[in-house]
Amino acid sequence: MSDTYSSSERAGANLPELSVSEISGAIKRTLENAFDRVRVRGEISGFKRAASGHCYMALKDDRAVLDAVCWRGTSQRLALQPEDGLEVIATGRITSYPGRSKYQLIIDSLEMAGEGALLKLLEERRRKLAAEGLFAAERKRVLPFLPEVIGVVTSPSGAVIRDILHRLEDRFPRRVLVWPVLVQGQGAAEQVAEAIRGFNRLPRSGPCPRPDLLIVARGGGSLEDLWAFNEEIVVRAAADSQIPLISAVGHETDTTLIDIASDRRAPTPSAAAEMAVPVRSELIATVMDLGRRQVSSSARYLAERRNLVEGLGRGLPDPQRLLLEKGQSLDERLERLELALQVWLRQRATEVETLGHRLPHPWQQYRFAEQALEAQSGRLEPAAQRLLVQRYQALEGLVPLPPHRELRHAAQSLEAWAERLAPAATRLLRARQEGMEACARLLLSLSYKQTLARGYAVVRGPEGLVQRADQVHPGASLVLEFADGEVEATTRKEPSRSGRTPPSEEWQPTLL
Repeated sequence: MSDTYSSSERAGANLPELSVSEISGAIKRTLENAFDRVRVRGEISGFKRAASGHCYMALKDDRAVLDAVCWRGTSQRLALQPEDGLEVIATGRITSYPGRSKYQLIIDSLEMAGEGALLKLLEERRRKLAAEGLFAAERKRVLPFLPEVIGVVTSPSGAVIRDILHRLEDRFPRRVLVWPVLVQGQGAAEQVAEAIRGFNRLPRSGPCPRPDLLIVARGGGSLEDLWAFNEEIVVRAAADSQIPLISAVGHETDTTLIDIASDRRAPTPSAAAEMAVPVRSELIATVMDLGRRQVSSSARYLAERRNLVEGLGRGLPDPQRLLLEKGQSLDERLERLELALQVWLRQRATEVETLGHRLPHPWQQYRFAEQALEAQSGRLEPAAQRLLVQRYQALEGLVPLPPHRELRHAAQSLEAWAERLAPAATRLLRARQEGMEACARLLLSLSYKQTLARGYAVVRGPEGLVQRADQVHPGASLVLEFADGEVEATTRKEPSRSGRTPPSEEWQPTLL
């Protein structure tokens, strides 16, 4: 037993004696030398970002867990933002942390575990945003034909902005505002979204003009390089932009979500510049061509109208000849008018002469008037005498007037009454005539003759007008008056429709 103890003690005595720090450092160097550059595939779990900016997480599979850390400077350049549940491929080196006696992976880069997983995430995000209507066609705006100011969101140090400016200079120089942003890595999505919103917030009349068109551009790259333009914050900013936006991210085969949300997609940044402005030389040529066409068409139109007018003019008669013909016709009508006027005057003279012959001679009219005056005077003298008698009777006890004055007054009164008598008699006769006509119309409307004209008859018996059936006896003689004459009739008994003899008071007249 003592021999065994001594041998083992001799063996341990040959090992070097190391401190904890020395052994931890040896292990660290061994790990870093053996695993200087590794790619580890696993699912992110327990991700957290410290206040210092460092990221801590664990990569796990179904059988093991590996701690991992990404320093702040590296995390800002990652193309993929770590999230719990993502299956990724982390590239870095294995080292140990002596303070905890554990080993860990220092991450230099992070990518999705295969393009299929990244495309799956992209498809899920696309369906989600499409369900919200961010990709609807009615949201698309029409690009301005010739924008005054163009805003470009891209990296200021890349070849993209030079391509855009060069293409704009060749086609149609415009004022360009560049908003510099990161186009990949940590913070790129936030910067792109803020640039789009910043351009939209610019006032229209401020010191910095508000762009009429936006271009979001980036060169080609892998799906991971372009992932910032698939972030939800960038897609929402592009969809909410009030300024028309052209997306020029990647090459023609690259498709990102901002391409779907933008108003137009350009396959390359140079193509975006071509979409933004027309070719100035082509516009000038087009305008000149339109001007030439307008001049030629105007000249052709005027020539056609001139030929048409000349053709119509050839079909018209000579105006001078028309005036001469109309002058001749006017002379003929003037001659006919003079002759017709003379004939008319002769006819009027003949009519006047005929009417004059019908009138009595003035001396004959004078004699007729004298005879009428004598007749009136003969009638006036008895009337005057009667009037004088009436006046004398009325003025008994007064001084009588001289006879010639009384006679003159009576004659004047008689003349006044004679003048008023004729119109009064006429009005009285007219009033009496109108009254007689009204009475005649009323009598005609109330007369039973009108009733007889409608098909009725008046029955008269020996005792006069028969108004009821009980006034008629069997064998009585009746007279039936119709509208066009009278008929005599005698009443007799009429059997009832049931075969029984009607009562004695029911009699009907029978025509003879």
